[in-house]
Parts: sequence; structure tokens; C-alpha cells
Amino acid sequence: MIILNAETRSLKRASIVMKRVVGLDISPNTIERISLEVGNDLEAAEQEQWQSVLHSKVTVPSLAVVEFDGGRIRTRKTGCGPGVHLTSKGWNETKNAIFVSATSETSEVDPQPEPPSCFLDPDHVVKLTEKAKTTEKTGSDDSQADDKAEPSDEQNPSSRNTTHKPKRLLRTVISSMESAKEFGKQMYREATRRRFGEADRKAFVADGLTCNWSIHHEHFADYVPILDFTHAVSYLFTASIACLGKTEQAWTAYAGWMRAAWQGNIALVIAELKVRQAQIGHPPEDVAEDDPREQLRRVIGYLQNNRSRMKYDEHRKMGLPTTSAWMESAVKEMNYRIKGTEMFWNNPEGAEAILKIRSASLSDDDRLVRLMTHRPGKSTLRRECLAQNAA
Repeated sequence: MIILNAETRSLKRASIVMKRVVGLDISPNTIERISLEVGNDLEAAEQEQWQSVLHSKVTVPSLAVVEFDGGRIRTRKTGCGPGVHLTSKGWNETKNAIFVSATSETSEVDPQPEPPSCFLDPDHVVKLTEKAKTTEKTGSDDSQADDKAEPSDEQNPSSRNTTHKPKRLLRTVISSMESAKEFGKQMYREATRRRFGEADRKAFVADGLTCNWSIHHEHFADYVPILDFTHAVSYLFTASIACLGKTEQAWTAYAGWMRAAWQGNIALVIAELKVRQAQIGHPPEDVAEDDPREQLRRVIGYLQNNRSRMKYDEHRKMGLPTTSAWMESAVKEMNYRIKGTEMFWNNPEGAEAILKIRSASLSDDDRLVRLMTHRPGKSTLRRECLAQNAA
């Protein structure tokens, strides 16, 4: 029943599948109540680092990858009677992280000096830029675009050797509505349980939001910090429009800056942008947000703040990821269950419970099944469900 709730779109659908496939007539309210209890059990298991649930031997990965991103969930007030009563925010931010044991090969030279052709596809780049604007304004990704973060590129000869690209072996997922500070502690506990700190190669991948790198500084300082390249692309495209408008010259400038950034030469990009800034002028204090001068100022600041995380040529030599493609995929998988125009969750109990259940179901170590197997009182729960069905 809990697995069905994690894998179907709603409590009602889980109830229907229970009746038609399993033969048990369990109401959505019962599934919801039990899911709240299981959500609490999952939280307790996380705090104990799953010691009482996951007994399998944890091996040290050759490559440990931690990726972080925000998401969105719609919540309502509780105790307000029938109907949907939205909280003051309506949409709330979720915190999501994945922990991937991976394998890849290292190289003495850059194994892919030329960028994938998708970053020279105008339509794709425009989508990335619009998505980045949404993330910047809301603090989380509210986009439904199915972006190709790092596709294979058969037409690019330098992309045919993909042994430097990390291959996923085992993924675990955590999610919560807690603050970034508290979620950082959850991330540290999961990484410790997975023995990530003992790996020879460790990477922390995220976008440029300050909270991401606060977590990195506090809990993952010895991991190689990597700014998701797709976010860098969106800022470079914005800079080209700010400098040259929507012209062919702007696209040519963007392509040159993007290629330089891909090859790890971000200092050259910043220097050229400062030359452009001198030409168009610095923004006044009362400048509008969409003023090209202000947009260029923000891009330069973004690149300067993240330049130590943009050594993409070195990252590829080390066999590390350069995008958060795995994280983007996990967020989409989370959204399938928690996000939709018809989905409202009680804040915070219902929202936190479904985040715990869904993220556990997406983890490759079967933690949700194992928790339900070891869960205290499961026999009583089974009898209760059978009694309701009989009634």
C-alpha cells in the first residue's frame, strides 16, 4: 500500500489500484494516515543512519557524487475544514539531494575539449536560460521542460570516447522541507552512511545559489566543487543578449564564451565581459532589473563568485560530472508524485511524509521495502486494513 502511494499519482489512485489489483478496499484516508506514520518512521531511520533497517555491507565507492537542487511543492493550511485553504506562500520550496556511487576513467588530457552540440542549439539554450531565470526568482526549479542536460553527441568526434563520463552504480535520494541548514545535516548523515568520505574521488555539484555552497563549505569541503555547466551556459547567453541584443553577433559571442568556459578558460570570458561592460556602462543605483547594464553586472558577479567551481577541463580529466543531469532527473521523478495543479499537501506533516516516502522509493537500496519489513506494528496495521476491507 505504501509503495503504491509512492509510485502512483495520488492517494485516490493508490486506493483504486489496491482494490482492482490486490483485492483490498482501503480508503484514501486510511492510506494517508498510515503514510504519515511511515513518514515519521523514515525520518527516525534517517536520524539513526538506517542502522536498524539497512544491514547490507556498504562499500566505499571509487567515485562519490553528491548533487543538490531545490524543488516546489504546494501546501495548504490544516485544521480549516473541507476544501483547500492555501498557506500564505501556496508554493513552498523542497530540498533534494542525490548520492551516487559511480565509476569513470581519469585522463592526463581533456577527453572532450569541444562542447556537446546541444549547447550550440539556439532552442535548447533559450530553454535553459528561461529555466535558470525561474530558479533564480523562486529559489527552486518550477519548470516542466524536458531538458537534455548532457546528451550523447554522435556528431562530435571528441564525444565518442565517453569513458570519462561517470556511470551510475547506486543512487540514494533524500528530500525534505527543512531549512537548508537542517537539510545539510541530513545530507551529511547520508553521505557518512554511504562511506562517501572515504572515496578517492569526490564531487559536489549544484547551481550557483548561496545556500548550496554553504552546505558544501560546512559538510563537504573536501569534495571538488562543480558549478552545473548548464547554469553557466544560461548566464553566458544572457550576457550576449545584454551586450549585443538579439543579433547574429550576440550568438557568435555566446558561442565563443561558452566554448572558452567549457575548456576551463573562465578568466578570458570574464575579461571580455568587462570590456563589454566598459562599452555599455555600469548600471545606476535605481536601475531596472531588466536593464542590460544590470544584467551584465549580475552575470560578471556570478562568474567571478563561481570561477573556482568552473574548471571543467580539469573535472573531465578527473572523470567527474560537469552537469547536474542526475539531479535534474531525480527532481522530475519526485515531481511526478508531489507536484501538479491538483496536488495540495498538508503543511508540514503531509508534505514532509510524501517527500520521505517518494525519495525512499527512488533509492536503489530498497530502503522503503526494508523499512516496511522491519516496521514495528506492521502486523497490527495489516489486521486493521483487512478489517476495514471486510467491513
